[in-house]
Amino acid sequence: MDEPLTFLKLAEQVLDLTKRPLTYWEIWDEAVKSGLSKRVNTKGKTPWESIGAQVYVDIRDNSKSVFFQYSKRPTKFFLKKYSNTPLPTIVEKSVEKKNQSSYSERDLHTLITRFVYANQHFKAHIKTIFHESSSNVKKGFNEWLHPDLVGVYLPFDDYDDVTLRLQKSLSMSSVKIFSFELKKDLNFSNLRQSYFQAVSNSSWAHEGYLVVGNLAEDSDLIDELRRLNNAFGIGLIKLNFESIDESEILFQSKVRQEMDWITVNRLIEENPHFKRFMEDVEEDLQLRKVKGAYDKVLKEDELTNYMAEKKIGGWI
Repeated sequence: MDEPLTFLKLAEQVLDLTKRPLTYWEIWDEAVKSGLSKRVNTKGKTPWESIGAQVYVDIRDNSKSVFFQYSKRPTKFFLKKYSNTPLPTIVEKSVEKKNQSSYSERDLHTLITRFVYANQHFKAHIKTIFHESSSNVKKGFNEWLHPDLVGVYLPFDDYDDVTLRLQKSLSMSSVKIFSFELKKDLNFSNLRQSYFQAVSNSSWAHEGYLVVGNLAEDSDLIDELRRLNNAFGIGLIKLNFESIDESEILFQSKVRQEMDWITVNRLIEENPHFKRFMEDVEEDLQLRKVKGAYDKVLKEDELTNYMAEKKIGGWI
């Protein structure tokens, strides 16, 4: 019987087997493919994170470490004994081919609609905001004014009518408005533009999020996103193409107690879709039932067919 492996020994054996630099996610993927992952005694749900952390600390604190950091963006690790070995160009070509896809960012709206509706944190109804319908059509202007999607949590299923009437009498409300800026891909090359576009587009709402389809496997990128989240409060959602309902809120949005009503009014004046959304929210609150024209939430089989049609994720 093969002896158990530590995460460091696992990383060393995988890098020795592949003889090429790998991210910590890629190290775990290769370990799974080769069967080495079965020799690691772990109950954690994200063993690749443990690999990345332990290899990084070993490089930093152990002068005799067998590893070195091959690159920063994305963070890749390699073995010192191969530091002078020429690398095959076929590796980069295969990665590039894997990331190619034909679907558009707007094709992902349906996925976000499903996730936000089903997720217990949001339980929200979504509406797409079409930038091209705004009154100000100056190129680039609306990209920094309008979010891609907005959502609303309506508390009718969670609160008794007495509680809702009491909230209204006290001029209080458990209603929440969410704003979402979407990016198909996020890496260091588009990080700052993407994040601050989300800050501009979504900071007016109770909670604002940047939603990402493909997030670069880079611990430095995650660290920078954590710093930006602490500084500016925009949250981060990573879509899971294997199971949309299992998409992750990597960083929670800071909650704004009062919306920015000046920006809300500007959005209402600029965009008919946003205005209709707010009208629907107001009407639903009056009726105490959901009747607004929100984006359709697909059932699981419908979503599977949709992703296959659009060639999203594993359906490429």
